[in-house]
Amino acid sequence: NSRLNDIQGRHVSEADVIKALDKAQGGPVAEGTVGAGTGMVSYGFKGGIGTASRVIPSDGGYTVGVLVNANHGRRSELVMGGVPVGKLYGSSEGDKGAEGSVIIIIATDAPLDARQLKRLAKRATIGLARTGSTVRHGSGDFILAFSTATVIPHYPEKATYPITAFADTHLNLLFTATVEATNEAILNALTMATTVIGRDDHKAEAIDLGRVREIVKSYRR
Repeated sequence: NSRLNDIQGRHVSEADVIKALDKAQGGPVAEGTVGAGTGMVSYGFKGGIGTASRVIPSDGGYTVGVLVNANHGRRSELVMGGVPVGKLYGSSEGDKGAEGSVIIIIATDAPLDARQLKRLAKRATIGLARTGSTVRHGSGDFILAFSTATVIPHYPEKATYPITAFADTHLNLLFTATVEATNEAILNALTMATTVIGRDDHKAEAIDLGRVREIVKSYRR
């Protein structure tokens, strides 16, 4: 985000990238103000990295995981659990800035082909919309979906090799999982972020979870 970060400075070096790759490990994913999410602002609050997943108990027990880098939306648009939290929370100076973007990465171990993965990616926009986003003009949002199921040999010994195909008629649960996980990942990015003071003393406030609880409680009375 150019408000918090000197984005044109190109401060991330090759050494930084290599160091990050070397330190990569499994386990719980850090969320909020971490990594590429450090300078992000979403819905007028401090944004950043968020993740969520769903397991499909039937049809193979496949998993759909979503990772987002939330840097999009105006505060007045924010919806949490169907509640217009942004409108009830109040205005933000960040709403006067340039449009941001959200990056959404979808991973699954279901054996989907390229066409099916494209269909999965399109469903992520529904989860995005559930948080209030209208994909404003100037927003550079993009969504990438991939499957880890099929390994294609680089130098196959034989002219043919088997590939498992997933039936289109069984995609609905994967679609639902994608929508839910995308929605949750974006909300996790917001609720896990911490307040940051960036360049020129620009400040991005983390959303006040206590205030959110009061807004939701009051709205649902």
